[in-house]
Amino acid sequence: MVNVQQIFKRGLMNGLKTSWELIKIIVPVYFFVTFLKHTPALNYISKLISPFMELLGLSGESSIVLVMGYALNLYAALGAIASLTLSLKEITILAIMLSFAHSFFIETAVSKKFGISTSALTFLRFVSSIIAGFIANLLL
Repeated sequence: MVNVQQIFKRGLMNGLKTSWELIKIIVPVYFFVTFLKHTPALNYISKLISPFMELLGLSGESSIVLVMGYALNLYAALGAIASLTLSLKEITILAIMLSFAHSFFIETAVSKKFGISTSALTFLRFVSSIIAGFIANLLL
């Protein structure tokens, strides 16, 4: 017979473990980006990269979301998004871009183990991400 209590307990424990893993990523990134917002650093970065980001329909400060997503993972990008004031259009474009390219370091290491050309794959994913962002900006 199926023991509902054991199933519920196992599901609850798995859910708590997963939540803890996500919290360990999202919360520190949220605080880091919030801290950056209160320093001249984010303003400087935003102004420097704004001309390129405008081609994608994004603000300069949204570049931090791309950096977090490309370098770390999607959960880090979510933490960055949560700490910024972005429009729905910007969030949609970022989501599309990060669906093509995210977690470069981790996925490059995995690809290397399978004998895939990591430089070609990384280039393809990055360029696809930029093109998708550009097209999304035109369509939205």
